[in-house]
Amino acid sequence: MNYDTHYLQLLSASFPNVAAASTEIINLEAILNLPKGTEHFLADLHGESAAFQHVLKNASGNIRRKVSELFKGDIRESERRELCTLIYYPEKKIELIKESEPDINDWYKITINRLVAVCRDVSSKYTRSKVRKSLPQEFSYIIEELMHERTDDIDKAAYVSSIVNTIISTGRADDFIIAICNVIQRLAIDQLHILGDIYDRGPGAHIILDTLRQYHSWDIQWGNHDILWMGACAGNNACICNVLRLCLRYANLTTIEEAYGINLVPLATFAMEFYGDDPCTEFMPKLMKGNTMTEKYQRLTAQMHKAISVIQFKKEALIYHRRPEWQMESRCMLEHIDYERGICTIDGKEYEMRSCHFPTIDPQHPNELTPEEHQLMERLHHSFRVSEKLQKHIKMLLSHGCMYSICNQNLLFHASVPLNADGSLKEVEIYPGRVYSGLELMHQIGMMIRAAFENDTDQDMRLYARDYFLYLWCGKNSPLFDKSKMATFERYFLTDKTTFKEEKGYYFQLRDNEAICDHILDAFNVAGPNRHIINGHVPVHASKGENPIKAGGKLMVIDGGFSEAYHSETGIAGYTLVYHSRGFQLVQHEPFMSAEDAIQRGTDIKSTTQLVELSSHRMLVADTDKGAELRAQIADLRELLYAYRHGILKEKEVKASNR
Repeated sequence: MNYDTHYLQLLSASFPNVAAASTEIINLEAILNLPKGTEHFLADLHGESAAFQHVLKNASGNIRRKVSELFKGDIRESERRELCTLIYYPEKKIELIKESEPDINDWYKITINRLVAVCRDVSSKYTRSKVRKSLPQEFSYIIEELMHERTDDIDKAAYVSSIVNTIISTGRADDFIIAICNVIQRLAIDQLHILGDIYDRGPGAHIILDTLRQYHSWDIQWGNHDILWMGACAGNNACICNVLRLCLRYANLTTIEEAYGINLVPLATFAMEFYGDDPCTEFMPKLMKGNTMTEKYQRLTAQMHKAISVIQFKKEALIYHRRPEWQMESRCMLEHIDYERGICTIDGKEYEMRSCHFPTIDPQHPNELTPEEHQLMERLHHSFRVSEKLQKHIKMLLSHGCMYSICNQNLLFHASVPLNADGSLKEVEIYPGRVYSGLELMHQIGMMIRAAFENDTDQDMRLYARDYFLYLWCGKNSPLFDKSKMATFERYFLTDKTTFKEEKGYYFQLRDNEAICDHILDAFNVAGPNRHIINGHVPVHASKGENPIKAGGKLMVIDGGFSEAYHSETGIAGYTLVYHSRGFQLVQHEPFMSAEDAIQRGTDIKSTTQLVELSSHRMLVADTDKGAELRAQIADLRELLYAYRHGILKEKEVKASNR
């Protein structure tokens, strides 16, 4: 056998003798035979924090499923529903129960025993050590005792009953119930995967990120809207304008002003000065349910919306001219307008404009900012750069995220892998003179994104990386966009709707082809008989009969319109995916009403579960990526054992602690 003696010496620091190495091998071999942990996949959250938090609390119905399996035939369906609501929202549900329950101590006893049963079930996939680390310190010992002792054991019935009675008599029942409900939520999901687009449209992106900051284990594959905010945070002024434009378009200023402290007063003042006599009809905000914006404020929002949009088109044009290799100079739309005739020329064809009121544009130099626009952008740029909370959230996205991920034979990315017409991987230039495709393209883009935030990056490369956020947002060959164009200007200003059309790239045209999906999986070195691609980005139109499961089950698209802005278009409120030890379950959600409604009436997100793929056997940790890691560790430890037993390394004595 060939040994890396230096590596084994390092390993011996953790396992200093035969006993320690043997114990760890026994432990790891046992873990391999535990059921696979449950993975939870979400995509395109778009600021819908209330729905996100509820889906997180109920694990896309996984908790409800376990409660039903445990208590079916024993308690009524209404009681099971009440128990689920308690698990999701323990603090508020307890308050309601105490207002109406005549015998609260009896309710405590029944409820604690039921919650212990649920906790025992959701913890069954984990080692005692891992469960112990998930327990709140103040109740750790008590929860462990209750989970591992049963009332149907005659010898322990009095012992268990005494623990429960003492919890109640010492006035700790509420705190204990809240603690164990949180443990159930924690153990119901082992790993959370977010396939991009936390930001934009809805008002709670910052709440989602604050929630994730406390979450035990999660990762994200960046989406185009995340990249836009990352670009704004890095100081790309075109991205800053796009971020503000989208917030104004959906009348969503909560994230901008209240969460990140971006001062919009200068923009409002500027808009009133230059667009005060402009009706800005095409820029009226899209109001979501419950938005009570006054007519006067709607008009001001529209003026701000138009003001920042015009600056955006100018800022984008400057970058397109600076980066001619992107071949996007045709998108310098302000250069194609005949301002006297109110006509825009695209590809040699003239189109009538809805309005041609541009008080800040010099027709001879349409892309130049006025002194007032320049001053406004300096102030907005400064606000984004000094927002401590925004910087913190973007660092989270960088530390937990990447362009793609491979996990347990599943290839995860937000939108697409650029393809040619024949389905082959398309080569894309991301640095001048350097082209990449497939896995290497994704990797290099991820490296460049990080370079934009690193102070030791070469200055020219850092500036290029900062510019590149705009290409990732709307570039034809961007894996996060992959369309012929982003027709923002056309939708605002042109009357001919044929100009609005955005041709999707070949990935979206070919992704229902099983051979194409296999080719992509091969290119990303995803092996195994049950491999898949999992995407978001393009909403699945369930109301029109579109199937989220494509390419014979090789591809799953889980953007069903989580955002309220998509509900009327898709007919549903999104898909989530659960991958547990018995296979995949795709959950189709209807719109979430409110947490208050769930607590008051025990309502849940109405959902339909489709069994996408069931395994022929219950999958174990041994069948996962983690299992491969553990087997490699076991092999190393066996080499260490050999080295100890054959005198290659000397065992060390572990001194007993004096404590």
